[in-house]
Amino acid sequence: MSEITTAARPYARAVFELAHKDESYEAWNGQLQFLAAVAAEPRVQSLLTSPSMRNEERADAFIKLCEGHIDDNGANLVRVMSDNRRLALLPAVAELFRELSDEAQGIVDAQVTGAFEVTSDQQEAIKKALGEKLGKKITLDCVTDESLVGGIVIRAGDIVIDGSVRTRVAQLAAQLVK
Repeated sequence: MSEITTAARPYARAVFELAHKDESYEAWNGQLQFLAAVAAEPRVQSLLTSPSMRNEERADAFIKLCEGHIDDNGANLVRVMSDNRRLALLPAVAELFRELSDEAQGIVDAQVTGAFEVTSDQQEAIKKALGEKLGKKITLDCVTDESLVGGIVIRAGDIVIDGSVRTRVAQLAAQLVK
C-alpha cells in the first residue's frame, strides 16, 4: 500500500461517513472530482507546496478557486486538509471515496477490451450477465485493442474473463509444445 493511499484513506473514510448518512454519494463524488482536478493543475500545485503561505491563506485561496463548485462541507474538508498540509492528496481521496461509495451502493466498474468496438447491445448484454453473476450494478468502460485478434476480455474487480483469440492461440501453442 502506498504512503499516499495510507495518508488519504482517513479523509476519504470521513467524507464517506458523511455521504453515507444522507446518501449524498453523487454530490460528494462531484465535489471531490472537482477538487482533485483543481489540485492536479500544475499552477495550483505550486500554491499547495508554497512555504511562504500560511495554511489558512492556502485554504482560502483554494476555496476561492473552487467557488460555486463546492458546498460548505467541501470547504471544511479543504480547511482540514490544508491545516494538515494534505491538499495534494485530494486526487487520492477522490479515488478512495469513489471506491468506498461504489462498494456501498453495490456498483462494480468493469473494463471490457474488445478486438473491435463493442456495440451498445453487446454492452447491455455484458452488463446484464455480469450484474446477475455478481449481484451488483455494473458500469462499463469499453476500449478497443486490435492485438486481441478477436473476442473480448472483461475485468470486473478481481474477476478476469478472457475470451480473446490471442489467449486461445497462446493456450493452444502451449499445449502443442507439451
